[in-house]
Amino acid sequence: MSTLSNQQQSNSLSLKEKSISFLQKVASGNIREANQKYISPDFLHHNPFFPGDSKSLMLAMEENATENSHKSLEIKLAIQENDMVTVYSHIKQNPEDLGSAVVHIFRFKDDQIVEMWDVGQPIPKDSPNQNGMF
Repeated sequence: MSTLSNQQQSNSLSLKEKSISFLQKVASGNIREANQKYISPDFLHHNPFFPGDSKSLMLAMEENATENSHKSLEIKLAIQENDMVTVYSHIKQNPEDLGSAVVHIFRFKDDQIVEMWDVGQPIPKDSPNQNGMF
């Protein structure tokens, strides 16, 4: 019985599945593994709080993982269209945190993430909207 290598397993995933796996690995603190497996050498991102290269974002993600070792990620919706994937999720930095609604948008090239956007909105304690954020 043979097992598939990480590269073969990664290639068998849809872009949507790769996006979700990337976010799950990052949220669980496996940032370097996520970057090695899914991020292109040509990667760039649009988070305004960090320089736009992959190394700067990876180091910021590692710092966040150290500070928030009980982070959770719950995927609510993922949509793939051609080489673009959008993932809507509920991210909590710790169990007591109300968290944020976060949208990640990924652009792929040659089955790797080459560009990423992320926007988030904190979940308010009290909201007049009976439908909630999710």
